[in-house]
Amino acid sequence: MRMACIHSFMTFMFVALLTNSGQLAYGNGCSYVQEACSVTRYPDICVRSLASFSSTAKRSPRKWARAGVSVTIGEVKDVAQNLKKLKKYRFMKGKNRIALSDCVECIQDALDELHKSLDVLRRLSKSTFNEQMSDLNTWISAALTDEDTCLDGFEDQKGKQVKLLQNQVLNATYITSNALALVNKLAATGLASITVP
Repeated sequence: MRMACIHSFMTFMFVALLTNSGQLAYGNGCSYVQEACSVTRYPDICVRSLASFSSTAKRSPRKWARAGVSVTIGEVKDVAQNLKKLKKYRFMKGKNRIALSDCVECIQDALDELHKSLDVLRRLSKSTFNEQMSDLNTWISAALTDEDTCLDGFEDQKGKQVKLLQNQVLNATYITSNALALVNKLAATGLASITVP
């Protein structure tokens, strides 16, 4: 009976230890992403969209900036695909259809700017770091402007499809804004950011 009690106690302690270490590991990962996202305008969205990068990015501004832009590209690609479907199946009429065509172009331009940005983040160089940071700021800001321009076309317009589109593009602007903040943090951290593991 005594042995059974000891065995039960040991099992309980082992499970408790596993649970606590899991919480500690999650806690550390969670604090990394929260720390990185603290510089953004929409930290809750930032934490949700980038939490999976915690274990690899840790405290590296370079890795967080790259993760931010990568996630933004995925989000904007989804917007682009939905816009193409709306255009193909002619869900929108009149002014909304004209706005949709303009929006397709704006979002494609935004994607091009973001792809250029990710390409630069993959090959950061100490000799051209400041120039690269300036380019990144210009391109991601331009992507944000493109998304805002898309939204402007649907201002004061109504309809279920319009509302869904506005919400999706608006969400993309939040994520793009966060990516820009992470890139600006990288720029502010300076050349040391390149060598941070």
